[in-house]
Amino acid sequence: MDSLLHFLSQRKNQMLAMLRSFVETESPSTDKSAVDRFSLLVARACREGGAQVRWYESRETGNHLRAAFTFPGGRRSGQILLLGHMDTVWPLGTLERMPVRISRGRAYGPGIFDMKAGIVCGLFALQALRELRVSIRKHVVLLLTADEEIGSRSSRPWIEKEARRSDCALVLEPAHELKGALKTARKGVGDFEIRVEGRSAHAGLEPEKGASAVMELCRQILCLEMLANSRKRITMNAGIISGGTRSNVIPAEAIAHVDVRVGRASDMQRVARKLYSLKPFDRRTKLIVTGAFNRPPLERTADVARLFECAQQIGDSLGITLEEAAVGGGSDGNFTAGVGTPTLDGLGAVGEGAHAANENIVIRELPRRAALLAHLIAQVGNE
Repeated sequence: MDSLLHFLSQRKNQMLAMLRSFVETESPSTDKSAVDRFSLLVARACREGGAQVRWYESRETGNHLRAAFTFPGGRRSGQILLLGHMDTVWPLGTLERMPVRISRGRAYGPGIFDMKAGIVCGLFALQALRELRVSIRKHVVLLLTADEEIGSRSSRPWIEKEARRSDCALVLEPAHELKGALKTARKGVGDFEIRVEGRSAHAGLEPEKGASAVMELCRQILCLEMLANSRKRITMNAGIISGGTRSNVIPAEAIAHVDVRVGRASDMQRVARKLYSLKPFDRRTKLIVTGAFNRPPLERTADVARLFECAQQIGDSLGITLEEAAVGGGSDGNFTAGVGTPTLDGLGAVGEGAHAANENIVIRELPRRAALLAHLIAQVGNE
């Protein structure tokens, strides 16, 4: 058996024990003290692994953890960024109804798949490299953010700063589906609001004196379908709609919150420009469009393809058949890709049920994913 895989396979139970302790330390994005408490737990594991630890402080969210690892290998040249997040979508107290449990080769619990198992894989991959004294010339920086699930507003500057220092970014987000595919493309994400100001009137006595904001908004939403383009991976979703006060009043206001996704950075400005240039059908109404793209896309560049091919070859040597996937969801890997750093995503756990009551990981895949990551760090760390 491969030495790294053998080392990690022998520590599967240790990996599972660490994972249990991580999941049982709840860390919802909106509770700073809870995320900071979890980050102290992770920091202790990093220090035990020989890392130099510091935090990027945040008043609004939990603090963001940076752990720098060095390995034998002579002159230091370059940096590898391992990227993940400590926050989850689950509120404090979720463990009371969703306790950590093991069943039929799976481990269940809030945040276990997205993405505390990915953090465990990263820590054990680094431990294996250190204890087996694998030579790596580059520094390895593990950056774990505290607000990924709520948009990464506080952590984005630090992510981009570390990305610009790095030769590549390896993202510990969950793998795609149970086949464990790596993510070589993610859509960029925009959040827009379309507000319509109309004119109220009595719906029975004087409807002609009114200008329905709701009717106008409905027409605009139909226009969004024309802006979408499946071939170019552009989607529009009016996910929240509100308007009107009573059924017998012509509504004077209506609002739609629109999720916009694009596959290419070159489409971001064009799509935003088209949204801002929407015109009312009923000239008695007024349109106000606000919002912007908050995550650039992770595009499958030649450098990303080379990273995937490297991982695929490593997988072959470990008996892991790796595929790649393009997904619509965003991650902090969008930001590293956005500043031009080659980024490979989905290197975390194999499982399913992210953000769902059945969130789980496949236990036997933990050492295999950690071994894949360790080999990938070693290979790109010596290029």
